[in-house]
Amino acid sequence: MIYTVTLNPSIDYIMEVEKANLGQLNRATNTYMLPGGKGINVSRVLKSLKMESTATGFIGGFTGDFVSNSLLNENIQREFIEVDGQTRINVKISSSNESEINAKGPVVTNEQQESLKTVIKGLSSEDLVVLAGSIPSSISQNIYKEIAEICNDRNIPFVVDAERNLLLKTLPYKPLLIKPNQHELEEIFSVQISSHEDALLYAKMLVEMGAKYVLVSMGPKGAVMASKEEQYKGSVPSGKVVSTVGSGDSTVAGFIAGMITTKNLEDAFRLGLACGTASAFTEGLAGYKEILAIQEKIMITKM
Repeated sequence: MIYTVTLNPSIDYIMEVEKANLGQLNRATNTYMLPGGKGINVSRVLKSLKMESTATGFIGGFTGDFVSNSLLNENIQREFIEVDGQTRINVKISSSNESEINAKGPVVTNEQQESLKTVIKGLSSEDLVVLAGSIPSSISQNIYKEIAEICNDRNIPFVVDAERNLLLKTLPYKPLLIKPNQHELEEIFSVQISSHEDALLYAKMLVEMGAKYVLVSMGPKGAVMASKEEQYKGSVPSGKVVSTVGSGDSTVAGFIAGMITTKNLEDAFRLGLACGTASAFTEGLAGYKEILAIQEKIMITKM
């Protein structure tokens, strides 16, 4: 079973505005709410790809009920730890540019954190853990490192999609996949990246630091994929970007599904890019039909 870990879930309240002006009254042309959080997004796209997963992490209050019930309605299994506070609400403003206001998140006690670790300790090498997204301020910055260590001790493959410091601490425990975007890769190495070749150079460094696979998303420029044996670049079709929220998470879901079903890195990379691109072109996250329509337009080149 795939377990997606979202330590700081949310309700994503998306507001579409023709032209957003700060300091003035703005009226939305369309609004909708979705269960949010990077791990939760991975579970939702996996479901679209006909793959089962269990969503875990911390939820609380009526907002947490919305997240849990939304996943229940999509027939996604849940094993959340209940906290006393409220699951946060993040506001996404979609206009000529995208803006986000992300809330802080609830307090998570040490006991509740240990409950989550107990869930992970109950898994086996037949499972897979996805660690994705930010963490509440009440949780130690070492939480991903600690979960990665549990996975490593039990030979549980795990995937990490998180900001610089959280990600780097997991590398000694040999994640199956990490997925920094171009900006995050630049932050990790304090460099400017302008080409696929540049991105691949630093992706290979992350492989040397412990990751088995490194997928670097580069927006409209596509992505690069690196392992010890193989390196690829992927080009994506042009189209109207509706929202990039959840695009990277969709890429992670597609890669995981591709590796499980085909055991082929190039095919997994292609499906990952198809999922990420399709979600960028879709309101919310892409469904199966949208993904298939994009998949045949993805171009993969060996480097």
